[in-house]
Amino acid sequence: MHQLQQRIHSIKGQLAGLGDMRPGSLSLQYNVCGKPGCRCKDPKHPRRHGPYYQLSWVHQGQSTTQFIRRPYLPEVKAQLATFKKFRRLTDQWVTLSLRLAKLRLQQSHSKAS
Repeated sequence: MHQLQQRIHSIKGQLAGLGDMRPGSLSLQYNVCGKPGCRCKDPKHPRRHGPYYQLSWVHQGQSTTQFIRRPYLPEVKAQLATFKKFRRLTDQWVTLSLRLAKLRLQQSHSKAS
């Protein structure tokens, strides 16, 4: 039981040290414009515009997308990685807490018997 508590304490410390984060995923998008005669409308060899980096995420039930300019990609990628680490750590915390709760319940049940 003490080992579970130590692991939970360690996870809390790691969570406290996390920096900026954001949920979502990045994708590359290629678009077609509406200008007649543009290269993206060429009937034989269309060449779409792009790539454009698009960030998509869902928060509080609302789906959102945002285009990300190339200079901001490293920062956004770091924030996405931090969010993934946050999710991984919180999942571990919940798993350990469930184990700890089960052990405590078993101990209190065996003491009552």
